[in-house]
Amino acid sequence: MPVLAARLADRRGAFELDIELVAEAGATTVLVGESGAGKTSILRALAGLDRPARGRITVDGADWLDTERRFSLAPWQRDLGFVPQDYALFPHLSVEQNVAFGLDPRLAPGARRARVREALATAGVSGLHDRLPLRLSGGEQQRVALARALAPAPRLLLLDEPLAALDLQTRRQVRTELRELLGRLPCITVYVTHSPVEALVFGERIVVVERGRVSQTGPREELLRYPRSPFVAELMGTNLLIGRRGEVGAADAGVVRTAEGDIAVTAYPGRGDLFLTVSPREITLFRERPGGSAQNVFAGPIVELIPEPPAGERVRVVIGTSPMLVAEVTREAVAALALREGTEVFATFKATGVTLYA
Repeated sequence: MPVLAARLADRRGAFELDIELVAEAGATTVLVGESGAGKTSILRALAGLDRPARGRITVDGADWLDTERRFSLAPWQRDLGFVPQDYALFPHLSVEQNVAFGLDPRLAPGARRARVREALATAGVSGLHDRLPLRLSGGEQQRVALARALAPAPRLLLLDEPLAALDLQTRRQVRTELRELLGRLPCITVYVTHSPVEALVFGERIVVVERGRVSQTGPREELLRYPRSPFVAELMGTNLLIGRRGEVGAADAGVVRTAEGDIAVTAYPGRGDLFLTVSPREITLFRERPGGSAQNVFAGPIVELIPEPPAGERVRVVIGTSPMLVAEVTREAVAALALREGTEVFATFKATGVTLYA
């Protein structure tokens, strides 16, 4: 099975990139992170458009880059297809001519035409071969750019925010079609996005990039259940705290000590550092400090109220506590508590609502 293995390190001003990446054929690997995290820098290095200060890239065991040996294949020597964010179609060339542009000029005319028609069919745009790009919709342009990337039958396919240029309605439609298509490709596919939705839709394996480093990698189910950084937790829509368990046998043995205070829990998975997640639906909001048996209580102002689709029946409430927490409540609860930005609230959750893992 074809495998991409990359080790890249570079520094540009204050930004430092230092990552390791492995991707296999038959499954889409998604690089996800905020703007400026280093995702596009990784993609450009894989494509040969930029050369890192240090690193090595191999595909199927063959070197594409080895800075120790001062070896680097030029972009056109790398067996890859690339779909940039703006698609970069030539406006004066027809769809067929755009798709044929990256093919080996030594191909016989018949083989060249067959390769173009196959790529257009794979991307679902067979009937558009005579059109100019400006006569195409955004979704059609995206498919033509993909067909051009697939025409040479690359071993590595790189997609840089391929849905970012589309309007919301087109994006939903194309997302479904693109996921089905990528699942059928035999090549190694690396997909870059800043969208949590796209990461979960496309990422059979997700690589989270933060400030030039890989903070977590794994299948989507693992990241959903076991985030290991605040960014990953936010990406997956949950709350995360990091701490250490109390002393065994001590009065505080039922708590985890975090930088923000002690968290009451019901059981420990082991010793050492612990990760704690709390679902937004486990958090209850009060306008006054609750009495009685409330175990974990945090106070702070409401930062944001975000209605959830499709009709806003539930609302995500971002609270400026320490740490910042997100609760999810009903629209009726928002009205009953008269919640608005700036309102001081108390956020509580039970020990049984905490998930722990080492």
